[in-house]
Amino acid sequence: MSWLKAMREKEPPEPINPVGTVVIGSLHPDMMDTAKEMVRKSLKTALFKTVDLGRGVSPTTFASKAKEVNAEIIVVTITLDAAKPNLPKLISAIELEGLKDKVAVMIGGAAVTKEDADKIGALYGKTREDAVALAKKTIENKRSPT
Repeated sequence: MSWLKAMREKEPPEPINPVGTVVIGSLHPDMMDTAKEMVRKSLKTALFKTVDLGRGVSPTTFASKAKEVNAEIIVVTITLDAAKPNLPKLISAIELEGLKDKVAVMIGGAAVTKEDADKIGALYGKTREDAVALAKKTIENKRSPT
């Protein structure tokens, strides 16, 4: 069974023609990254370019990196309650960078709920499969004529 575990943990290759760009990280002061890594690898496998900011990322870093790489989606994992007060600060930082209607925010993790996401106007995914489905839907909506 150890070969199966190794296959699951293997780093997916960089997509040659990515369907979109995602900035991902865990929100300060959250230093857990297991959930982030699972979501990142799933998004990468689904052909998204992922820019991993790591653990304990400040709201301003999320926003400035999203602007720098022209990301369509910011994915934030939150596994500690202590990081939840930084969610409104994240939205403010995104607005300050002029990205309010240009980037979608997706949150997930043990410490957040759909209600938390609704309060800040973010998408909510409970699992990595949810994250991939939401990301695909977001890109589809951004690219389809309105």
